[in-house]
This record gives sequence, C-alpha cells and structure tokens, in this order.
Amino acid sequence: MKIAIVGAGIVGVTTAYELASDDHEVTVFEQRSAAAEEASFATAGLLAPYLLSPWAVPGFGQPLRLMGAQATLRMAGGLTLANWAWLRRWRSMARSHSAPATAVERLAQYSQTRLQSIASQHELDFEASDGRLVLLRTEEDRTRLQPALQVLRDSGVTLREIDADVARQIEPGLSPEAPLAGAIHLPDARAGNCRLFAQLLRQGIQGGGVQFVFNTRVDRLGSSPTGVVLQGEAELRRYDAVVLCAGMASATLLPALGLDLPMAAVYGYSVSAPLRESTHAPRASVVDAGQQISITRLGQRVRIAGGAELAGADAEHHTPTLQRLYRTLNDWFPGGVQLSSNLQIWRGARTMLPDGAPVVGASGVPGLWLNTGHGASGWALACGSARALADLIAQREPEVSLDGLGMRRF
Repeated sequence: MKIAIVGAGIVGVTTAYELASDDHEVTVFEQRSAAAEEASFATAGLLAPYLLSPWAVPGFGQPLRLMGAQATLRMAGGLTLANWAWLRRWRSMARSHSAPATAVERLAQYSQTRLQSIASQHELDFEASDGRLVLLRTEEDRTRLQPALQVLRDSGVTLREIDADVARQIEPGLSPEAPLAGAIHLPDARAGNCRLFAQLLRQGIQGGGVQFVFNTRVDRLGSSPTGVVLQGEAELRRYDAVVLCAGMASATLLPALGLDLPMAAVYGYSVSAPLRESTHAPRASVVDAGQQISITRLGQRVRIAGGAELAGADAEHHTPTLQRLYRTLNDWFPGGVQLSSNLQIWRGARTMLPDGAPVVGASGVPGLWLNTGHGASGWALACGSARALADLIAQREPEVSLDGLGMRRF
C-alpha cells in the first residue's frame, strides 16, 4: 500500500518504521525541519513501567490541584471553554478511577519489548539506563500510589516497596539529608533519549526507502478519495491510507471529517545538564512522587523534567516552575550536576486526552488511521502502538490488546 503519515515525532517515526517493515510505500510529512523537534524533543525519557510516571493517567498519582503553592497544574493566559471541558473530564476520570490504566500499562510493557528488539536489531545506542526508584517523601505519597501499584502487580510488573536505607544503596548519590519515607523500586524499568532514538531510526529507514518531507504542513485530510492536501497546494495527493500522528495538529485536522477528539496541550519543562560528579548523580532514573518530577541519567547528562501548565505555545518560560526543578534536583543529588553552563532548557506540549490514553486504530473514516494523543507517554508507548497499528492495517490481530484505546470511547 501507499501510505502517508502526518507527523515525524517519535510516534510518526516508529509508525513509519513498522509500516516500511511490512513493505508498504511510506511518506512522512512534517511541518518542522527535522524529526522529533516538538513534543519528542527533550522528554523525561521514562519508558515502562509507565503508571508511576508523572501525568500518566488520571486517578493514579497526585490529585489535580489548580490553586496554591502545591498546584499540580498551572493555569496561564486564561481558561478557555475547551480547556475547562477537558479539565472536568480529567477530574471525572480521576474520581471514578475509570481511566484505561491497565490497557495503557499493557501497551507500555509491549512497547518496551518492541523497542528493545528494534534497538538490538539495528544496534541503536540511545543512552538507555535500567532501573528506577519512585521516591516517597511522606507516607501520604505511598498511599496515593496504591491504586497504580495494584495495577502494576496485576500486570506482572516486578516491584518492591523498600525503605530509605535500601533506596540509598540502589542510588548511592541520593542525599543522606533529604527526608525519605521510602521508595518503590522498579528493577526492570528503562529510560532513554527519545529524540536520539527517533533520529537514529529515521536515518535508517530513510536510507531504506521511507520518504520524509520536512518543512511541509498538511492543511487538510481527504476521504473518498483518501489523501492529504499540503499547504500551498490545491490538489489532493492520493494515498491508499493516511495515518495521523500529529499531536495537537490532529485536533485541527479531524473536525473537517466530522471527527472530534477532546485534546489539550499540557506543557511541561525539562532541563538537561552535564554531569559534574558521577557519584553524586543518579545511576538511572528517579521520580519524586510528591513533586511529580523525574531525574534521569542520559549518558553524560542528567535530565530533570516536570511541571504542567495549560497555556499557549508561545508563552514565556515560567521561572517558578524551573526553580522547582532545580530545587528538587538539589534536594536529592546536590553537587552531581553542572548548572552554571551548557544547560538545555525546554518547554514542550503533551497532547493529552482526558483519560490519559492515546487513540490507536481506525478512525471510522475509510482510509484514515489514528495513532495520536499519547500525552506524556509518547516515548513509552510509541514502538508498541506503531507495531499494533501496522498489524491492524495489514488486517492482522495485534500481539497486544488495544481494548479501551479506540476512537469509540469518545
């Protein structure tokens, strides 16, 4: 088949890889000048297990608070009607614990297996690390995580609830002075550099025949016949199928086809800094459960990621949020990172649906497939959702169940 993909983030690149592996003729359209330049650029880097990651799914971590010093979501630039509707649905999901947490975790585990297979087959070095600690400042943090821990146990994930002394043996760089009630140890968890993986994979498949068309925006999707209309062109470019992997651009392209997804751009921050003293830095990744901030070793750098805000794409960096990242890093790993120079500070959108899960599968419009709305989990779910979607297009049963992740739930 001749297939067009809209979007060259981590989801679009992995989807192109899987479709090309099935011998389809694939063209990827991307409005930026390179792959993984938007939401995939400087992510937290966390892979499976996923449910203990910040902003995983509603109701399985910190409650949604909009006001005060401990607010988990910052409102900036006013609250639009669409954002208010999204917030109400997120809160409803959190209160009822009705988000498809099991389905998301199942896909994350499958995705990690698929990613490891791709990386091994093509010898991709993407600054991966193994193991994770979820740090609990208080017993209240532990209590809030129990629903997520139960889902992980039911899914067969290996985890241990450990005390502070054992946590500091696993991560010797942790400050002995930081208050620590305990931790969750996930020995099989992984992390890695999302953008580096996407760039390496893109180079390989471009050499193998996949066509990437950068600096090109898709203005409209066509049905009957199926295709795309590019900015500045009047004629439809015809394809046998189109796969939408375009983040927030998906929300603008779908309504013309009579489809609507309740997406919101929830912006987060990351700071990538060079190592200063390896013994005072994380060996792998840690997550501060209370602050919803992750600290991850990526090669010779450490990436601190967190914060959440509903604001415009062009909003200025929020200094207090960045200060909270620095403060959390200093709480746990003082002296391990060089913060005076060579910093990469990034603000990027998580395209989130109100149940925290993506849409993977048929759109209901003939020829149009969806692999979008991954929110904070694009890196964790990309390889698995790409393989599953390729199987659906080939009319094969995917190896992982996608129940609860389809378009019909909206």
